[in-house]
Amino acid sequence: PTSAKSGEGIPELLAVLIGLTQHYLSSRLKTTEGPAKGTVLEVKEEPGLGITTNVIIYDGILQKGDLIVVGAKEKPIVTNIRAVFLPKPLDEIRDPRDKFSSVASVSAAAGVKIAAPNLEDALAGAPLYAVPSEDRLEEYVKLVSEEVEQIKIATDFDGVVLKTDALGSLEAIAESLKRNQVPIKLADVGDVSRRDVTEAGIVKERDPLHGVILAFNVKVLPDAEEEARNRDVRIFNEKTIYSLIDDYLAWLKQEDEARLDEEFSRLVKPAKVKFLPGYVFRKAKPAVIGVEVLAGKIKPKQVLAKVDGRNVGEILQIQDKGKAASEATIGSEVAVSLGKTVVGRHIHEGELFYVKVPESHAKVLLTKFEDRLMPEEIEALNEFIQIMRVESPFWAA
Repeated sequence: PTSAKSGEGIPELLAVLIGLTQHYLSSRLKTTEGPAKGTVLEVKEEPGLGITTNVIIYDGILQKGDLIVVGAKEKPIVTNIRAVFLPKPLDEIRDPRDKFSSVASVSAAAGVKIAAPNLEDALAGAPLYAVPSEDRLEEYVKLVSEEVEQIKIATDFDGVVLKTDALGSLEAIAESLKRNQVPIKLADVGDVSRRDVTEAGIVKERDPLHGVILAFNVKVLPDAEEEARNRDVRIFNEKTIYSLIDDYLAWLKQEDEARLDEEFSRLVKPAKVKFLPGYVFRKAKPAVIGVEVLAGKIKPKQVLAKVDGRNVGEILQIQDKGKAASEATIGSEVAVSLGKTVVGRHIHEGELFYVKVPESHAKVLLTKFEDRLMPEEIEALNEFIQIMRVESPFWAA
């Protein structure tokens, strides 16, 4: 049995593949001739060497002194190799246990460290080509430019700021974000800088859910951390792509739900009540009557309207069995006090009243929050809309 999830059987599978490769393919191994082609793995500073690049050479031969073209942020870097270094056999190129050995040349496939001038802006994941002759330099510069340009990410006016360690991860994460309908304001390779935080802060002012920074396998510079604290900009920084995307999407869903909850809580909800016959406790100043809640819930400060659209008055207080209540839900029979209403003149026993929902609230409730309303509330809202459309045919349309 073999499982990628648990790791069971994977070592045995790899051992079988290696054994078959050694047995059947060893005679087909050969060194590729011609100028080297490679991919930049990492750009780092080495004591005594300055800025160097770790590169995978996958085709051709790379030699000390070669003229190379390397992909960079602005335009390709053209430089000459000062030195080529190889790690010891079975050592890790990114984190070697022993020092590298200087070599005159290396053939594919191999991981090497290159020391050369002007490598500061080289991009991890960018192509590297050795130029066979100077008269073909422009051809290779154009080739590298086109390859880097293909990985440029289309950006939006507002969106997240994405920073990654290499072009490959930048492309992969950007594609995943696009699939999840997440807009991208800025996508770049390198550590998170103060400028990145400023960009995210500007977006946050207009779009709080996307005014964040997604950082994959990169550092957050000290001045960027300080700026993020000052601007309250959230930075998601992870070492694995799926964790980064999943964490952000989970936060996005949580924040979106909280924002919707807050918006929904500010809306006046529909409700319908019946003036119970025989329950007039006070006729005026204020009128105190008994009502049954037929749909939704009523609260103090809500305004009630009659079936002809005229105002009944504002609910001043609700009492349930002699005690003040903050609300009354469907099925409740409670006493309510109404300001500026006279029983027998403005309202009569047995009448139906509706909570007066503002037109803008009615539109939002029907278009955005209908799934949060109970069927009785939707029915009451539609009835109230029809009442208001008698005088204004396009009310809440």
